[in-house]
Amino acid sequence: MAAAARWLGQLQRAAGAGQAPARAFSRSVLGVPPRAGLAWRPSRCGSSAAEAPATKAEDDSFLQWLLLLIPVTAFGLGTWQVQRRKWKLKLIAELESRIMAEPVPLPADPVELKSLEYRPVQVRGHFDHSKELYMMPRSMVDPAREAREAGRLSSSVQSGAYVVTPFHCTDLGVTILVNRGFVPKKKVNPDTRQKGQIEGEVDLVGMVRLAETRKPFVPENNPERNHWHYRDLEAMAKLTGADPIFIDADFRSTVPGGPIGGQTRVTLRNEHLQYIITWYGLCAATSYLWFKKFVRRTPGL
Repeated sequence: MAAAARWLGQLQRAAGAGQAPARAFSRSVLGVPPRAGLAWRPSRCGSSAAEAPATKAEDDSFLQWLLLLIPVTAFGLGTWQVQRRKWKLKLIAELESRIMAEPVPLPADPVELKSLEYRPVQVRGHFDHSKELYMMPRSMVDPAREAREAGRLSSSVQSGAYVVTPFHCTDLGVTILVNRGFVPKKKVNPDTRQKGQIEGEVDLVGMVRLAETRKPFVPENNPERNHWHYRDLEAMAKLTGADPIFIDADFRSTVPGGPIGGQTRVTLRNEHLQYIITWYGLCAATSYLWFKKFVRRTPGL
């Protein structure tokens, strides 16, 4: 054991003697005198400097593909609006053809009415003026006036109500609800328009209308005051004893002193062209910026 310890000590002294000239040489080259107890260790600065560009490249690649989602999404939404516009134009064409169709007899089965909204139908019978309902406030549908006043800040719209009257159909043996038309506010009371209260059997043509749900900000109906803000056919029918069938009488039903018929407002919003321009414009602008940033590498972007 003693011999082995001496041999190990000689080996360590030989290794130390070999390292000392190397340390002395390096310090002499740098102009720094060698100091005892200091050993040379390799620097890690070079590896850190090499890792930084790699990390930055990964971040740029992630940002590049993330920002590409903006023009891709905008292009998809623009294409979707193109399809929506085709659907809306087809719907408008179908609606116009339905409105202009020849009137058909009112079907006896109420289920058939679900596919006949805005379709003209003809009925024969008599009114029950003692159970009038009033949809209010309403303004009169007047396409000529609306065209003249389009774009104006003020208009001469007169407020009033639609007069809804039970109508007993002689042939079908049912009672329906007929929107006879518009009356100004001062003529809502039937005593002020006795001349327009039609008596006896008459032939009517009107457009089928279905029940509607209350829209946001529209007040609730008030049956106690006989103020109706939207068509709740079940509640209207229950109050008057009629069936939940509703038609808008056409303009030819108008009589002197009575409500003005033809108050069916047919409007379908078609703003899809604006949306198409908006989304495709956004796609073009963001695609251009993305190309300059990541393909041409324009400084400052």
